[in-house]
Amino acid sequence: MNKELIVNSTPQEVVIALLEDKVLVELHREKNNTQHSVGDIFLGRVKKIMPGLNAAFVDVGAAKEGFLHFLDLGPQVQAMHKFTNCALHGDQTQLDISEYKLKDEVSKTEKISTYLKQNQHILVQVTKEPISTKGPRLSSEISFAGRYLVLIPFSNRISISQKIKSPEERLRLRNLVQSVRPKNFGVIIRTVAEGKTSAELHADLSSLFRKWEQIKTHLHNVSPPVKVCSELDKTVSILRDFLSNDFDQIVTDSEDIYEEIRAYIETIAPQKKNIVKWYRDREPIFDHYGVSKQIKASFGKVVNIKRGGAYLVVEHTEAMHVIDVNSGHRVNAEQSQEANALEVNLEAAAEVARQVRLRDMGGIVIVDFIDQREPQNRKTLFEAMVKNMENDPSKHTVLPPTKFGLIQITRQRVRPQTQIDVLETCPACGGTGRIRPSVCVVDEIERDVEYLVKDINARRFTVVLSPYVYAFMRARFCAYQRKWLRLYHRWIRLRVSSSSGFLEYKFIDRNGDEIKL
Repeated sequence: MNKELIVNSTPQEVVIALLEDKVLVELHREKNNTQHSVGDIFLGRVKKIMPGLNAAFVDVGAAKEGFLHFLDLGPQVQAMHKFTNCALHGDQTQLDISEYKLKDEVSKTEKISTYLKQNQHILVQVTKEPISTKGPRLSSEISFAGRYLVLIPFSNRISISQKIKSPEERLRLRNLVQSVRPKNFGVIIRTVAEGKTSAELHADLSSLFRKWEQIKTHLHNVSPPVKVCSELDKTVSILRDFLSNDFDQIVTDSEDIYEEIRAYIETIAPQKKNIVKWYRDREPIFDHYGVSKQIKASFGKVVNIKRGGAYLVVEHTEAMHVIDVNSGHRVNAEQSQEANALEVNLEAAAEVARQVRLRDMGGIVIVDFIDQREPQNRKTLFEAMVKNMENDPSKHTVLPPTKFGLIQITRQRVRPQTQIDVLETCPACGGTGRIRPSVCVVDEIERDVEYLVKDINARRFTVVLSPYVYAFMRARFCAYQRKWLRLYHRWIRLRVSSSSGFLEYKFIDRNGDEIKL
């Protein structure tokens, strides 16, 4: 499978598109002001203890207080409290946790009030971003995820991914990690560690251990709420989790992100550093790689299935997501109704799996497939649904279809679902349904060009147009550009933008920045 990562950077956000065989399967939007991302570690303050929920609300600086359940305290919560207090007060003699004598693990039947008090300072990690009206979900069992390993302080357990099947390889990895891990640090061996050398595993473990060492410094004399350790930004974290030999290229239009990604890949896979490319063309990067078109076609209430007239209707509610499969005018006269239903359902199953992953739907997803009477056909559909969901990295469960044709999918939710409003307000009419005469738009463009050339003496600029206006102005052998050449003695460039409104246009300078008129 051919994988590409396309990264579009703007002053407001970074948008990351993951393509598999040129098809958009994941879209991540990272706001530049995001403060609470999954994996970030905070020193928080306990605001309220809730005995009825056996949980606490912790202030970590979010709009809503974070939720910390007793089961998320971790088995060695007392050792964590000791370390936190020593780090806050600068007691260097008590910061080496390899000298700690770990106590018996916390019983699951105990009460949270035994271990937490109001206004207590506590080290916590974000496990779910704030969603809707809820604050972040927190855990005081800290972990550091790397390329091959996950490091867990205050533990001596070594766990291995169940996807590594070979008993010999599991034993080899366990022995390697056991020989290099620090005392009182547990390790989870990830699937991608299979076949890796001792040097590679040791380098990954060392980089994770350095993060823990940095926390000691950051905790000294700080007051909560404060972030003490940041997760990698989303671009690099996606690379960490998904980079494999079938990645064909990683392209970004930002020089800073290009350097960051290249430096990261040089540390984890030096032989693949040449797949990172810096896109410098004037055409928007998402337009060049066809991502913009796929975004507009893939989001919204109605999603067309690639072949035929079948389509999906996607609805989002507070409790669940509902997807309805419709055959439209898709009918094959040579097949029975049951065969037609199975054919549409199998194609819909592939698109449903893509939509769930693309929109990052979490919680409960109900899919209403076309009814099928034959038990064997329902089994075939279920197997296809499970197979299509295999590439989804989030934890999920697919239940067999009911007699009414409903398939239920439960999927781990760690951040708000991706929502893009593809029904834009028309920039030409402002939503009124009435626009100025299209012939007048060209006159406005000509007046603006004259203003730029004669009044403010703009030397080099480009006119960005919708495909409709662009085609009109380029007709008759670039008549308007030749006219401007005669009048102003310079060639003024035209550029088409598929994301522009019907009669929308703008001017950009040689650096790609918009010229405000």
